[in-house]
Amino acid sequence: MEEEFVARRGQPQTRARRNAPRNRQGRDRSRDDIVAVLAHAVREVEGALRNGRVTSTTRTKFQAIALMLREERARVLANESMSEPQRAERLKRIDGVATILAKTAVRDAALLSLLEEDAVVSPEATSLKREMMRDAGLEPVVEEAPAPQEPAAETKNRVVPQSVVSRKLANPFLAPDFSAARPSAPRTTRLATWELLGPLLRSFERAGAGASACMELPARSSAQRLPQGLNLELMPHQAQVVAAAAAGHRTFLLADEPGLGKTAQALLAAGAANAYPLLVVVPNVVKTNWAREAKLWTPRRTATVIHGNGESIDGFADIVIVNYEVLDRHLGWLGDFGFRGMVLDEAHFIKNKSSQRSQHVLELSERIRSRIVRPLLMALTGTPLINDIEDFLAIWQFLGWIDEKKPLAELMHALDETGMTPADPGFYAAARSCVVDLGIVRRRKVDVAADIPARRVADLPVELDGPAGRSIRAAERALARRLVSRYESAIAARRSHDVVEGIDHDLVNQVARWEQKDATTSSAGENVFGMMRRIGQAKAALAADYAAQLARSAGKVVFFAKHIDVMDAAEETLTAQGVRFSSIRGEQTSTVRQRNIDAFVNDPGVSIAVCSLTAAGVGINLQVASNIVLAELSWTAAEQTQAIDRSHRIGQTEPVTAWRIIAAQTIDARIAELIDSKAGLAAQALDGSEEEVGSSADVQHAALVALLVDELSKDPMRL
Repeated sequence: MEEEFVARRGQPQTRARRNAPRNRQGRDRSRDDIVAVLAHAVREVEGALRNGRVTSTTRTKFQAIALMLREERARVLANESMSEPQRAERLKRIDGVATILAKTAVRDAALLSLLEEDAVVSPEATSLKREMMRDAGLEPVVEEAPAPQEPAAETKNRVVPQSVVSRKLANPFLAPDFSAARPSAPRTTRLATWELLGPLLRSFERAGAGASACMELPARSSAQRLPQGLNLELMPHQAQVVAAAAAGHRTFLLADEPGLGKTAQALLAAGAANAYPLLVVVPNVVKTNWAREAKLWTPRRTATVIHGNGESIDGFADIVIVNYEVLDRHLGWLGDFGFRGMVLDEAHFIKNKSSQRSQHVLELSERIRSRIVRPLLMALTGTPLINDIEDFLAIWQFLGWIDEKKPLAELMHALDETGMTPADPGFYAAARSCVVDLGIVRRRKVDVAADIPARRVADLPVELDGPAGRSIRAAERALARRLVSRYESAIAARRSHDVVEGIDHDLVNQVARWEQKDATTSSAGENVFGMMRRIGQAKAALAADYAAQLARSAGKVVFFAKHIDVMDAAEETLTAQGVRFSSIRGEQTSTVRQRNIDAFVNDPGVSIAVCSLTAAGVGINLQVASNIVLAELSWTAAEQTQAIDRSHRIGQTEPVTAWRIIAAQTIDARIAELIDSKAGLAAQALDGSEEEVGSSADVQHAALVALLVDELSKDPMRL
């Protein structure tokens, strides 16, 4: 056996030489050699897998490599004689090899199964591991079999997505390292015996006029620049928060008014702080929008959204987005994932600390803070206070500023530095300043009006879940099939010399015109008008819920819809939430209509105007609101602009933001793009271009053309 081993490896060394004592330098060189041996072996496994030659020998080698990487990493972490730079350098090399092995493992289920904790280590893998250690100049150590462990009890309703299991199995030697976040011994302070949470809350109640509600932020000239190649513009007030994160600040209560770009600030701050993987907890209505914004602002980072039990998530993503409603079932694996940052959108959702939702969020935050040194924690809300001053407590606890009973170390130290106690008259102003300096950021639209456009449209994509969403997508497929059938029938009726190679775009346009005509004269079958109405109905509750959130954050909101039944559904949602609204519809008498307008404009308790896009889109003045929700798409940019101009008009003192609710992965999204493109053509025409201004018929026709072309393109024979 010894002779065969030497001949095969081409290393004419004797057993005595291999077993000879080594000095420390020689042992270190051997440890370096083992990484080189493993790197070479991984490349062999990778090549075999790429060429489709995964044999039993390949699997044996894979298991031996995995065992050695795990052991070597554990040895380096436990070696107290190594300096920190030496340890970091050695771990970097080990992890580099491990990353290659991880990417290889996910391609083959048989390889993943070898990494299961209870996987049987084959005698062949054990033997090969010994040979590889000898190749590196090390003598194998006889291992003792580990004692069997009792499996942990499963938590009711908890799930672990398969993709997360794959990540864990593919990277057992790259599991999150929580060893650096060791709790420090508490320091004794002179305020240790004082009750401080009550005085801290009262310090905000007692704040005088002009008291700052924003931490000191870096000057705009020193603000963080956007990543190279990103074709977006960062507004100065946004850049200040990103610069603060880049400078080392790690906790933020970002309480900017809606429309000031809190999502972009949070995503870019995570990049500046290198807070990946990043956990983002959001309301369901904005979950899809967060994924879209992540793709826009951090295109080099992958984002994944957890729906339901998480069957479709990417376990290797940098940004994990989950909504409050499903957080409970994912709490287990999220807490062990190794997140280096956590963002809480609409953070006022956790104001009730006794609620399950609040408890889950606080548990995750505590686990992250106990395991990671200075993680990035950001609470985003335009309304940190809804009912009373105690709404602050849950958010402060999430950020790690306080616990259930007292301020934690950083805040306690700042209070101690004031030299005062709650018995001193100046304590409250100083205490409030201490809390603000920990990371409270509050800007209003009027404060940064110069930073943002006077009028802008922001798309908010939403997922249509449940039976309504499935029905709409099925109807869209049926419409596409009907268009294809008409196209194919027309092709079949042609003479052979009239057939066009590939897709006949002239015929596509003709089929779209036929469909448009039939849609206005016949009610048979699904048509584009009926689909848009059904999409509006499905979006109604989501749009109304978002309007209610805006109203709580920024005051009065105008809600526009095209169809009466969409308005009805929205008003039912608002009523259920206890939100007062005015209804402005076409069938109302002029007296009733004006009374409802006056109620919205003059009554502080009426926070939303639910308006018909056709009846209220012209001729009324609603500049008391600077936020508009467009629940349904209009067919023209002009109609959309007229609705926005009910608020964006003379007398408006703030920039106006129109939030356009878009049903993702439906024809709704395509029509939004077409409306925007027609708006661009209209602007060119008004500026002297020869382009014609688009009409509603143009958008309907273009939508049908796009739907048909997409369906035809699925057949490679037509391309």
